[in-house]
Amino acid sequence: MARLVQKMAKKERGDDRVTKATSKHLSKSSRAYLNRQFNDPYVLRAKEEGYRSRAAFKLLEIQEKYHVLDDVDVVVDLGCAPGSWCQVVQSIRPKVKIIGMDLLETDPLEGCVFLQNDFSSDEGLDELMAHLPKDTAIDVVMSDLAANTMGHRETDGLRTQALVELAAIFARENLKIGGHFVTKMFMHGGEKAFALDLQKVFEKVHFLKPSSSRKDSREIFLVAKGYLGEAKKGR
Repeated sequence: MARLVQKMAKKERGDDRVTKATSKHLSKSSRAYLNRQFNDPYVLRAKEEGYRSRAAFKLLEIQEKYHVLDDVDVVVDLGCAPGSWCQVVQSIRPKVKIIGMDLLETDPLEGCVFLQNDFSSDEGLDELMAHLPKDTAIDVVMSDLAANTMGHRETDGLRTQALVELAAIFARENLKIGGHFVTKMFMHGGEKAFALDLQKVFEKVHFLKPSSSRKDSREIFLVAKGYLGEAKKGR
């Protein structure tokens, strides 16, 4: 199973070694996944434009609408693999400092520091903190985190939401005043309460379903702009 997941991940990154010829040996769900990948225009476009995955277009649309990457110098990417969001940041701000963390190994990208660790663990958080610049605050925290699925829709959504909330805590503790927080979420009923809590400490909080996000996916993106610090909390 692990080898199958690796093959699927490589296909998402543009690896041609996974082909329709091999898909006949896979399960029905795996074949459906691969067929969707082969026919997805954003997968093809990502390959043509040199992005590591179709997720790049989600961040590009967020940037086009909300300009969260304008004039930034330090960006933290939680759940960074395979690195497509970091590619987008670099294309907009070539000299930006990017620190990414993921449980999966992320292929090197010039100008980026990729850490393979669990952000939700004390060890992972300590490693991340050790790589943050001492003299410059974080401009943007972006999170594409998602929990490993168990097959139960509601449980999977809640487990991912727990990671999203940890990312939000990290952002609130480390963003500079005026900084931004961008995170993927899965709709499960608690997203509005989560947004209301962030509205206490950010100027604006928006939800967006990018056009590159598959219509059958429950994912949405939350964009919190203009961190105010904790002084506004409880207002």
